[in-house]
Amino acid sequence: MLALTLGKKSMNLTIENILLVGSILLFISIVVGKTSYKFGVPTLILFLAIGMLAGSDGIGGIRFDDPKLAQFIGIVSLNFILFSGGLDTNFKAIKPILKEGLILSTLGVFLTAATLGLFVWFVTDFTIYESMLLGSIVSSTDAAAVFSILRSKNLALKTNLRPTLELESGSNDPMAYVLTLACLTLVINQDESIFSMVLLFFQQMILGGVLGFAFGKLSKIIINRIKLGFEGLYPVLAIAMMFITFSATDFVGGNGFLALYICAVYLGNQDLIHKSTILKMFDGIAWLMQIVLFLTLGLLVFPSQIIPYMGIGLLISVFLILVARPVSVFISLMFFKMKLKRRFYISWVGLRGAVPIVFATYPLLAGIDKANMIFNIVFFISVTSILIQGTTLSIFAKWLKVALPEKVKPIAENDRYILNLPKSAMEEVAIPPNSFAVDKRIIDLHLPLSAFIVMIKRNDKFVRPGGSTIIEANDTLVFLLDKEDSLKEVREILLLSS
Repeated sequence: MLALTLGKKSMNLTIENILLVGSILLFISIVVGKTSYKFGVPTLILFLAIGMLAGSDGIGGIRFDDPKLAQFIGIVSLNFILFSGGLDTNFKAIKPILKEGLILSTLGVFLTAATLGLFVWFVTDFTIYESMLLGSIVSSTDAAAVFSILRSKNLALKTNLRPTLELESGSNDPMAYVLTLACLTLVINQDESIFSMVLLFFQQMILGGVLGFAFGKLSKIIINRIKLGFEGLYPVLAIAMMFITFSATDFVGGNGFLALYICAVYLGNQDLIHKSTILKMFDGIAWLMQIVLFLTLGLLVFPSQIIPYMGIGLLISVFLILVARPVSVFISLMFFKMKLKRRFYISWVGLRGAVPIVFATYPLLAGIDKANMIFNIVFFISVTSILIQGTTLSIFAKWLKVALPEKVKPIAENDRYILNLPKSAMEEVAIPPNSFAVDKRIIDLHLPLSAFIVMIKRNDKFVRPGGSTIIEANDTLVFLLDKEDSLKEVREILLLSS
């Protein structure tokens, strides 16, 4: 139910009122978030706080008590956040740490859930299955929190540390999702076989992985082959493929979140028509979805209901941060060569955020006895995690000496599409009739990312280039380049005889 409470009166919100209230909350979130990092406060906490202040227990008086709608908003938002994170993931950067990231996102999540579940079982009156359910819900690091905080702080880390953290956070939600569904099933039906839960896990992961890669290849073909005529339609096409990937995989029993992330990572490392436009659009919508998601979850929670669980919530949160997360990280990485300070930092960046709160709506909708208690404890854990860990990432990076100095921070390859970096040189390359490039689209030439065609001179006229533009004999291509060796590579590609 969504209503606006004024004094003792309650007024149902019309569509116009919802748009007005929503746009005001969005505006406040953006303006307040812009200045938040001057005080070291993560924007995600502010989005939650604004939602709570606008809610029924706050000054806004908006009563929102619809877990099903919140879950739907959460899933849609996570689609955009995970997809955007996947598009920004450079495979060359994650390839050296692929094994570590995958172990953390599978075994690490399982160990966190098991360790925390046993602790909850020991200190509360929860059954073992209810305890494991709570542990599973908060077992994964949150992609929205990690991507947002690392990128907002512009924090650069040594020796592939940041790709490890982003790969883990982007790929571990599927494991937590499967564990949550499995434990919820055991809570509802305790006669359910553990073996069937193991089969469910392999079904979700295998189908999710295979279909994610398959939809990635299909999406590339569709985006590069369909001629839409308008540049602005290509991001819309990418959104359609994103939702198809998630929903189709989920429909056949696979893990939609895993398929979504794999599809996005594949696309982000391919040559796509209007790739710059697609990346910029997803970057903006991902920020919008983070704000909408945290505002919605802030509205959903009733602060007065959290107060009775603050004590147990703080105890569980401290155990998660100081024991469960470090234990899972150190065990998961015990077979890899890695400096101790890197392991400690990975342990500290165990941010919980919106994903656990979204997963906590599943028990609410299932109607289990302790669903409300679980939701409020999970909400408290997420808030304390962002407050304690999110505000100290830079401090711990300096203490552990894993941060790079400002002047040597590297620029990610895909950031070149978004940042419009200035180029150091402009060069013209004439295309002879026997060139490899003749009668080929620009997208099919696989030019280096550091070289951009800004203009084509053709028969004394200028042609604006696009990914689908076909190169003709005797064209003169005008390039902007930001690397000394880029021109040599460009000439080798374009002037190669067909």
